Amino acid sequence: MSPRVDNERVEYWAKRLECPVDENSNYVNTYWVNRDLIPMPEDRRTWTWQGYAGYWTIAGINTTAWTAGSTLLSLGLSVSQSIGVMVGVGILSALLAVLAGWPGSHLYLGFTVLCRASWGMRGGFWPVLNRIMTACVWMGIQAYWGGQAVKIILRALIGPKFIHIKNTLPAGANLDTASCISFFVFIVIFLPLPMIPPEKLQLPFRITFIMITLTMFGMLGWAVHAAGGPGELFYTGSTKHGSTLSWNAIFGLQSIIGSQASGCLGQSDWTRYARTPNSALFGQLFCATILITVTAVCGILITSAAATVYGEYIWNPFELLLEIQLRDPSGSAQRAGTFFAGLGFLVSQLALCQMLNGISTGMDMAALCPKWINIRRGCYILTVIAIAICPWNYVVNPGTFITVLSGWSVFLSPMTGIVISDYFLVRFGEYHIGDMYMGNKNSCYWYWHGFNFRAFTAWILGMAPLLPGFARAIQKTSSGNGWDKIYEISYFYGFFMALTAHAALHAIFPAERQRGRSPFVLEGVAEMIHGGDKSPDGSTQGNESEVHKIGEVAVGKPFTV
Repeated sequence: MSPRVDNERVEYWAKRLECPVDENSNYVNTYWVNRDLIPMPEDRRTWTWQGYAGYWTIAGINTTAWTAGSTLLSLGLSVSQSIGVMVGVGILSALLAVLAGWPGSHLYLGFTVLCRASWGMRGGFWPVLNRIMTACVWMGIQAYWGGQAVKIILRALIGPKFIHIKNTLPAGANLDTASCISFFVFIVIFLPLPMIPPEKLQLPFRITFIMITLTMFGMLGWAVHAAGGPGELFYTGSTKHGSTLSWNAIFGLQSIIGSQASGCLGQSDWTRYARTPNSALFGQLFCATILITVTAVCGILITSAAATVYGEYIWNPFELLLEIQLRDPSGSAQRAGTFFAGLGFLVSQLALCQMLNGISTGMDMAALCPKWINIRRGCYILTVIAIAICPWNYVVNPGTFITVLSGWSVFLSPMTGIVISDYFLVRFGEYHIGDMYMGNKNSCYWYWHGFNFRAFTAWILGMAPLLPGFARAIQKTSSGNGWDKIYEISYFYGFFMALTAHAALHAIFPAERQRGRSPFVLEGVAEMIHGGDKSPDGSTQGNESEVHKIGEVAVGKPFTV
């Protein structure tokens, strides 16, 4: 076969596999543009306050907030002090979500594209790659717990037979046969979800909101009733005092906020779907604060009361339900209760995988190769990677890896500061939107060979001083010295240092066209719109109305692609 035939075949399949383009669109797929990266057109801005309330219900009622009490109590805080810290977590997480999501709801751009302005057209790949890496692991871990929800349901339906199913996997696999079956059942159930466009996820999220809320309060009612009260743990006092207690409270506060760093960082991925600029505010400000706090309180109460019944503290809700089934495998009431609880957690885990990992990471992957990867395809790539990493190894034998993953906010918190600083302090909300899709020197966001040294310098200043304490935490050699102390406030230090440094560097070394705004007009737009021509001076001819329509998004007018 001749090389010419081979090239023709490659070109044919490359064209066939390109991402779909909307009918009558005013864009074409390039190495910087596809349907999921352009400013969100008006007909796809469908999210109301109810959708964001559902979003933060799902994000708030999860194992991180549920088990936060175990983290805080282990640091020596009392129950009342732990609840106070969780109120702080809820308020600060809500404020971060509002600030990081503000550009999305006003410019209709996602985090992935906004990074091009702050980091440079090529430099923007760095924060995107960081999010992709963490999302692959978290997707696998969330899918594993989704598999445990399936296991709870199958145990409830089948009974003791499924509990005592023969394990055919070796001991070193860190996974039994029942969990393996359940994991892949969860994956099969999840696979159709990426087919649902993000703008149509509001109804599924509302259903999930109802189910997971009923599940949590149902477990609370059962535990308190079975124990005859909240249990002894609820009355536990603090075991640390003075400055040690204060530092531990601060460390617990920033650690739990840091565990939500990736979700807060990428809020614009979701707020760009807002029907109005303020649609997301209620869900972010009130639902995030209330539900994160309420979930932590319920987690403490359920764990405390269940310990009175079973004689041990089981913080993880999945493990608690499995223990209930193991203690009384034939009880009809227990089987019915755990079935419905498992169903609630199953739906919640499906939504978490799609919401916190699938959509955002799909968009991040789309930025790596927009011509051939969109959100849907990126989500499927993410799922394959999540399976390939065998996530049960990180859950069953967490070891150092989970310590590293939980401390990854060392790298993400400065990125959050840069996103917020760039919009509010550097550009005052003004962007040259078309330049974000122009991968050459004509873009004002090209900087130096596509990299903005100001953002990288700010990120290093916010991250580098935290590395010694981070390394000592991993090696378990912390002794309370200066490096350890700064690591104990790592999220706050990284965020504020990068935020301040990014703004200061742009003030000292202002970039070309640092402020001002221009519309969403792609490079070579004349060739993209009805085959128009350019005049000798590079301007478009015969396309003024179309160019104006594309540019309306920059000034907040109705915009349709």
